[in-house]
Amino acid sequence: MEQITKISVMGAGQMGHQIAMLCALGGLETTLYDLDEGQLLKAEEALNTLMNQWVQKGKINEEEKGQAFSKLSFTHDFERAAASPDLVIEAVVEKLSVKKELFQALERKVPSHTIFATNSSTIVNSLLATVTERPDKFVNMHFFFPPLVMNCVEVVMSTETSEETAQAAMEVCEKINRRPFLLRKEISGFVANRILGAIHKEALHLYEEGIADFQDIDQICRTALGHPIGPFELLDLSGNDVVYYVMQQRYEETGDPKDKPNKSIVEKVEQGKLGRKTGGGWYEYEKNRAKPEKSGVRK
Repeated sequence: MEQITKISVMGAGQMGHQIAMLCALGGLETTLYDLDEGQLLKAEEALNTLMNQWVQKGKINEEEKGQAFSKLSFTHDFERAAASPDLVIEAVVEKLSVKKELFQALERKVPSHTIFATNSSTIVNSLLATVTERPDKFVNMHFFFPPLVMNCVEVVMSTETSEETAQAAMEVCEKINRRPFLLRKEISGFVANRILGAIHKEALHLYEEGIADFQDIDQICRTALGHPIGPFELLDLSGNDVVYYVMQQRYEETGDPKDKPNKSIVEKVEQGKLGRKTGGGWYEYEKNRAKPEKSGVRK
């Protein structure tokens, strides 16, 4: 397998643009692709702001910032993004059909040696590899939000993922200063999100049954369990829509009604209250201060 020096990140949303920046900071030639030019502009602006903050805090210097941006390019040209990457990291919406369509298009364009990685935290890579001719070169690289802060990547193999592919993904993680953990068997949600998912399910159940209001559930988890943020604060940080798609995907895989998205999550998505990114979810976000959207237990 050729050494990985060129990476294309597909999707410039809240995960993709930070993954791309990590790769560029690691000295890898990185292309960030998105269909939406506006999303690319937002991504570039956000990364400039973040890197300026890093310079101010002494995490990097101006020269290092300049070197990283010299390695990073932004494009809405699919042909360019697919031209010559050694590794593609997919970070689009958490929908199986969308991801399949993307990898099917990539299969027709990228070189034969290119490794495919999905950042999905729910969809195992074997479900996506079926639309390609390279299941041995397919792996999950699950970064945690926000990627520029969270020092953890779950690298997940399917039964067809080669050892060479898994080790190449692990080496990329180390090169971009992220700690990788190798999972040799697929399971939806992997390790961290299965545990978090169980916490979220129980927190939502307690709220929907009227046991306690969501603010108190958050505070109990903070105070008694030592969690840095409560489960409802984390839902807002991750995005209620993302959590909805994760739950819906698991339900489609298992057929178990217990895996369906909770009623209150469905309501938030239908209301457009997705969390921090929309200015409100379980809490309202004004002037960088979180306020409860409403008080009281669910009726």
